[in-house]
This record gives sequence, C-alpha cells and structure tokens, in this order.
Amino acid sequence: MDNARESEDEHCLYAQELVFAYNRSMVLRAAIQLGLLDALAGGGDALTADELAGKIQATDGVAVDRILRFLASFDVVRCSTETSPGGGAALIRRYTPAPVCRWLTKNNGEGSLAPFSVFIIDEDHLLPWQHIAEAVASGGPAPSERTNGMPYHEYIGNNKRLSGLFDHAMAQHSAIRARKMLERFEGFDGIQRLVDVGGGDGSTLGMITSRYKHIRGINYDLPHVISQAPSLPGVEHIAGDMYESVPNGDVILLQWMLLMFSDEDCIKILKNCHQALPEGGKVIIVEGLLPETPNTTPAARDSFTMDMILFVLFKVGKHRTEEEFAKLAKESGFTGTFRSTYIFLNFYALEFNK
Repeated sequence: MDNARESEDEHCLYAQELVFAYNRSMVLRAAIQLGLLDALAGGGDALTADELAGKIQATDGVAVDRILRFLASFDVVRCSTETSPGGGAALIRRYTPAPVCRWLTKNNGEGSLAPFSVFIIDEDHLLPWQHIAEAVASGGPAPSERTNGMPYHEYIGNNKRLSGLFDHAMAQHSAIRARKMLERFEGFDGIQRLVDVGGGDGSTLGMITSRYKHIRGINYDLPHVISQAPSLPGVEHIAGDMYESVPNGDVILLQWMLLMFSDEDCIKILKNCHQALPEGGKVIIVEGLLPETPNTTPAARDSFTMDMILFVLFKVGKHRTEEEFAKLAKESGFTGTFRSTYIFLNFYALEFNK
C-alpha cells in the first residue's frame, strides 16, 4: 500500500472512530454495572467469558465475550488465546485486567471512577447532548436546561435517583483527589482553622484533619447537604450559603467547585472568601487546569472533555486556565503571593494570599 493510500485510510478510520466514540463509554458503563470488571479484578488465573459470565450470573456468555474483546481493543482488559482441547479450529480467549482497571473497580478505599461512569452516562445526561448545536446557534439556556425545563442544579436537586448517583460519584472522585493532594501538597502546614467551602459530606476534610491533627476543620455546605453529613473527628459541619457569606478561617479550601459557575459568580464567592480571611490568609483552589493551547495529550483531552460536559450541563460553567484563575483571584481582592502545585492528572492546588 502506498503512503498516500495508507494515510487516507488512517484518516478515514480516525473519522469513523470519532463518529462512534460514544460506544466506549456505554460499553464500559455496562461492564461496570454487570460487575464484570470487579469479577475480573478479583485475582487468580485468566478467565474465559463463560467463566466470567458464571461469576456475574449472566446467561449470555457470547455477549460477555463481545464486551470483553471490545474492551481489550482499548486496553481496558488484556486477552490471550489458546487452542481448544482436542485441536479444534476455534480459539479460547482468556481475559485479565489491564492496569486501568484499578481506577474502574472497587479498590479498597483508594477511590474509583466507576461510579462517575454510571453517573455521567446516565440516561438523564444523554439527551441534552442533542441540543449543543441549538444552544450554540441561538444562544440562551444550556442544553440540559432546554431538555429538562430548568437549570441543572434545580433538576438534580429534585431527582433523588440522579442526586444519589452524583453524591456517590463525587465521593469516590474526591477520595482519589484528596489522597493525591495529601501525598504531594504541603500547603496545610501551620494552619489552625481550615474551611472547606462546598465540602459535601466532609470526607476530604476528614482525611486532611486525620493527617494534620492540629487543624480544626470547618465543613461548609448547603443545609440539605450538611444534614446528611456524618460525624468526623476534627470536623465541624456548618450549614450556609457561600453566595451570602463564608465562615472565618486561616485558610479556605475550594475543591473542584468553581468550575460550575460563571466568572461573575466565582468573583462573588471569592470575595466572600476574602472577607472571611485574616490579613495574610489564603484561599486554596483545587481544580483541573485548561491548557492555554489545545493539544492531544491525555491530560488536555480530559480537560477539554470536562469543559464540554460543563457547557452541556451549565453553559456558564467551564474549565479555566491558570491565568484565568489568577485574574478571578485578583479581581476578588487577592493581591498577595501566588503558588501552583501539581497534584494529579491535570489537577493543581492554586494558593492565593490575601
């Protein structure tokens, strides 16, 4: 095959891969829901599709094999083959977990992306993607609001099933982020009172106070969230609205939260944080950073993927560059020193001093 024809084939195959990209998430979600990856990651010898079907009590071993060989083509699982006993023509395929399965299965409290897969590909999230072109062409509400008839935060607040999936997904994602933050970030030294704004059930703050015994943690979130928060050593739960005020503290922590809001709302929240801090206090913003220039690295693709999810759900929500965060902080009154620390994937801890 000459180079021109090979290049044309490659480009067409890539175009086709883009067209059918949705099926990766859908098949992965099915494998997670079936318990297939957990069964495979249980240890032991490589297993056939029929053996795995038995473990998950599925009746269709052929369908299980089709899912597994699809996932093998994306290196989610590994496949080896052997000849059939008696020398038959058919090959026997055996499967083992690939390294990525560590992040897609139950893994002893390290945190998992499996609940996020179930949440973000839920049927309630699929229809809004059909309205991207409309939202771009005519402006107005976010695609999700066009579908659901109300802003996303109201819709999920009224949907107990979806909000339950969201809480589970966020708790697991937060566990990954918090563990890496404690390994690589040293900005908690010397803090006496740490306020986690939008801290959910307080689990991340609990991990911090367990490591740094001298810190008094304040978990601050909306009343309906705080009412469900468990008692945690070193953590006090306070209900309130960050749009109105923020509890006083030496340091205020904002984790993967500003991405849901417009620049104007971010400034309003950050100004409340600024007011709650003493002179020399700081705010720590933990967010994924958007590259200034798009590139094809996995970290960049992850950032731009999340940015499109935010567009569909909120429209005004977005991933931001480091420069954009610095601008928001400055406009909110943070004129002191600035430091950025890499945490994990494309997440950074951005420290802005008052």
